[in-house]
Amino acid sequence: MQHRDSHGRKVVYLDNGASTQKPQCVIDKEVEVYSKYYANAYRGVYEFGQRIDDELELSRESVRELIKADSTQEIIFTSGTTMSLNMVAYAWGEHVLKPGDEILLSEMEHHANIVPWQIVAKRTGAQLRYIPITEDCQLDMQAFEQLLNSRTKIVSITGMSNVLGTINPIKQIAEATHAVGGVIVLDAAQSVVHQQVDVKDLGIDFLAFSGHKVYGPSGIGVLYGKMELLKQMPPFMGGGHMIDQVFEDHSTWAEPPARFEAGTLPIAQAIALRTAIEFIQELGFDWIQQHEQSLLNHATEQLKEIPGLTIYGPDTSHKGAITTFTVEGAHPLDLAFLLNRYGVCVRHGHHCAMLLHKKLGVSATVRASFGVYNTLDEIDTLTEAIHQARKKLRLV
Repeated sequence: MQHRDSHGRKVVYLDNGASTQKPQCVIDKEVEVYSKYYANAYRGVYEFGQRIDDELELSRESVRELIKADSTQEIIFTSGTTMSLNMVAYAWGEHVLKPGDEILLSEMEHHANIVPWQIVAKRTGAQLRYIPITEDCQLDMQAFEQLLNSRTKIVSITGMSNVLGTINPIKQIAEATHAVGGVIVLDAAQSVVHQQVDVKDLGIDFLAFSGHKVYGPSGIGVLYGKMELLKQMPPFMGGGHMIDQVFEDHSTWAEPPARFEAGTLPIAQAIALRTAIEFIQELGFDWIQQHEQSLLNHATEQLKEIPGLTIYGPDTSHKGAITTFTVEGAHPLDLAFLLNRYGVCVRHGHHCAMLLHKKLGVSATVRASFGVYNTLDEIDTLTEAIHQARKKLRLV
């Protein structure tokens, strides 16, 4: 990636955990849709309308293949991970939860996987419980087993922490959840771009991710759900396309996925998502993991040598391509601002994980998150920029 900022400096983009830059092929696909055959979806039999429908279904198939689902009917297009998780919380959770039931989350969850469950818990009388993390920033699996019981109806968990980089043992969690009759929801916003996710092998009931984190467009996301569960769910929103029949006093619903795709989809974005998935698959997850692990290892080795710098998270064998840190004497906002002067783009703040930061005992951190286009030289630039920032802040 050869982006330059307004001062002509080469940009070192290390905020991939928030959103990825787009390969030209993805940009070109969006332009192609708008400039050559745009029409509304599932509305017309004319040529453009049919082309759009075909392209959308090809995209749905590419998502199905990416996560190894059984059917494209299990693939719902949404606006992103947040909408997908809200859809599960309201259309599934509110439908099945009763007073005394329990929803199990973890201390490392993103707010998108906490707040909807808080709202649904208040509406239904269900109780929220949290799996703690260990001192080395992994899930406390012994505590998880103790928390799990016959009242546990939903376990909603991240595949990979957006702060710590921790990769969670999802298959083990799913098996234990199913053993007590619960349903597992996987927030795959971080994990799906870094490693192969197989919903059948892992035993996932619902899965959510966003296009913009997998080198695809913003405004498009995915909810996967097992067909037997989707058929039990009422609609999340009402409107066009999601109905079977409309009468004066009631309506009947279309089969999934249409039932959950009311209104007009983000059409060009959904189609270009397939191009992004093809981009990832062409690289291959073996190469992606090897490349990103080398970046993570190099960054960890370099950052550990910086005086006053603390890295949060497990060792590199248990985490994905994220390193989150603080520097003693430097506020994360000031540090991120100074790094930008050297063309280095990082995230600062609580990263939509305030509960986790409270557990860590800090109000904010700096996060560098890596992607397929980052290089070892860019890690060196990050390291040198931190050294220079420390000098500016008179920490040397």
